[in-house]
Amino acid sequence: MSEFTAAANSMQAAPDGADLCPSFLAVLPVSGVGISTLGDPLGSATVCASDAIAERVDEIQLDLGEGPCWESLATRRPVLEPDLSATTGDRWPAALEALLRAGIGAVFSFPMRIGNIPVGAVDLSVDREHVLTVGQIRGAVELTEVAARRVLRGALLDAASDGRADMDQGRYSRREVHQATGMVAAQLAVTVADALLVLQAHAYATERTVREVASDVIARRIDLDRPYGLES
Repeated sequence: MSEFTAAANSMQAAPDGADLCPSFLAVLPVSGVGISTLGDPLGSATVCASDAIAERVDEIQLDLGEGPCWESLATRRPVLEPDLSATTGDRWPAALEALLRAGIGAVFSFPMRIGNIPVGAVDLSVDREHVLTVGQIRGAVELTEVAARRVLRGALLDAASDGRADMDQGRYSRREVHQATGMVAAQLAVTVADALLVLQAHAYATERTVREVASDVIARRIDLDRPYGLES
């Protein structure tokens, strides 16, 4: 049995709600792991992150709605970027700039899907240029397949037990983003999708996270109906 299969079996046997990130760190030469759900049907949120930098990698992509994790889910293929400084910026320019600014040297994103159900992605990051071997890529795919099942099972258990309230209060909660999006939509008389774009644009322009901007909108410290979100 390979070390990847052993790690996958251990992840599969872990109790519900267990942190899935350590299984990847145990067998792969990366410094950060982030697992997130993306888009419908589960919504976009971080499931787990191994450290603050891995959490930031996820947050950048969730805030901007672009990046290697979104590309991997859309193409159903791993996105392997061993040297972000040499990556062309036409695929996800804003995310690339933010990832480089955050000190990320390499990122490897693996799509989580169950049949035709898009679940999310696993992001592996390194703070310097780094290359994964073919065997390590295959091992990461094996682990990602198990992670996808665990994440989907967790989401279904939450839905069955009406546990979304607990998720909304968790460390990675984006509840305030949803609340602020609704407020901006009402203020500007635009769709929810367009309101989220306004939040994302303001966060990008001010070099802040969408969650930080959302918190200010809810607290009425900024008003995005005014030019440049002038503070109240």
